[in-house]
Amino acid sequence: MLAGREERRRVLLADDHAVMRQGLRALLERHGFAVVAEAADGPAAIAAARALRPDVAVLDVAMPGLSGVEAAREIAAAAPATRVILLTALAGTDFVSPALRAGVRGFVMKLQGIEELVRAIREVVAGGMYVSPGFSRAVLAAVHAHGGAPGPSARSATLSAREREVVRLVAEGHSTKQIAARLGISAKTVEFHRGRAMRKLDLHDTAGLVRFAVREGLITP
Repeated sequence: MLAGREERRRVLLADDHAVMRQGLRALLERHGFAVVAEAADGPAAIAAARALRPDVAVLDVAMPGLSGVEAAREIAAAAPATRVILLTALAGTDFVSPALRAGVRGFVMKLQGIEELVRAIREVVAGGMYVSPGFSRAVLAAVHAHGGAPGPSARSATLSAREREVVRLVAEGHSTKQIAARLGISAKTVEFHRGRAMRKLDLHDTAGLVRFAVREGLITP
């Protein structure tokens, strides 16, 4: 279903692979977003952001000319209202810390489905941060390194000790079977605690749990 007109956000796509850009464009437009420009490299992405001031710039991390992180830094200066999301297939996370300093608000793996990117765009436009599960540890480590470690909130206080433990392990990427073995409980019990925690927190997917765990400092870097 297409998003309502009030949610029709303007998006800039930057990736050096034309097939990737075209595919993402078609999928995002199907979800109601307006892709206002495409760019094949960092300098072109900066120029487009400066000229068009999109709501969101989705940048590939590895691009010719300038990397996604370098482009994000320039976009933050040229178009401060534009939120930047980095899209990557890279296994490493060394770019996360400089990306946060550059003002990046979202980290999404290319291996994820389009719904992951759609959620990321909506979250950053609303003023939040979106972190795919594979980046949770790196983001939290970067936050701690810069003296911005989060503390527990009222929402975290609603969870039992077991629920917090399950949320932490899920956010770290452990499977239900692995969590059950680690905690000495059944897989069914793990699912019970996970579901109860998600209902308490009004979360609906693993990515949401990861972002919550990062914000609350439940994951140790």
